[in-house]
Amino acid sequence: MGGRKDYFEFQQFTIDQSHAAMKVGTDSDLLGALSAGGDRILDIGTGTGVLALFMAQRFPTASITAIDIDENAIIDATKNFASSPFSGRITLIHTSLQDFSRNYDGQPFDCIVCNPPYFDKSLEAPDKSRTRARHTSSLTFKELIESAHKLLADDGVFSVCIPPEVHSVFSAECMLNGFWLQSNYMIKSIPSKPTKRYILIYKKGRTECTSFTYCMRNEDHTYSEWYNTLMSDFLKPRNR
Repeated sequence: MGGRKDYFEFQQFTIDQSHAAMKVGTDSDLLGALSAGGDRILDIGTGTGVLALFMAQRFPTASITAIDIDENAIIDATKNFASSPFSGRITLIHTSLQDFSRNYDGQPFDCIVCNPPYFDKSLEAPDKSRTRARHTSSLTFKELIESAHKLLADDGVFSVCIPPEVHSVFSAECMLNGFWLQSNYMIKSIPSKPTKRYILIYKKGRTECTSFTYCMRNEDHTYSEWYNTLMSDFLKPRNR
């Protein structure tokens, strides 16, 4: 990943990340490129807005609602959405998921995407915004999954990126709430290493699961052909 500290340039949009706690990272890029889509998309915890912008680029007819509880994230996302070619299709709301789910009375979403907070028992960051973005104290898996199930259409899909250490807990909570795993992407850093992150796509309702294993880099640490192809419409060549 490259770019100046406070800005990251993609092919079709630029991310100002001077205020948001969580900067542009591999997790959001992979989730944005692999997530299932639909006509009505909800991005939970949008941060800088990068995931919402990936979805807007990939699904040209989709309308996207992006929510975040953090005021600093809202500052960056507002600017990033307004300066993008997709501004007319993205609605940004400053709210928690809990409040949004409780008060929402619109049409169900076809697709929900989230790069969720997953640190539980580790020390919380001294920065309040970073704690909200990274720790489940602000949004538990149970709250996230129950809200996603409530907000989705009957055949809707729920896509997340999570690390291996919480995979079993997250998956069990999804099953308890009626989600079935549709696609299981196991992403390695290099072929000889274990899975570093999972991109999981759940469906509301019974479905068959297909699993994939991919590597971001080759053993010599050059980017893999798979990763370069996946990101060819998003990242500029110097960042691949």
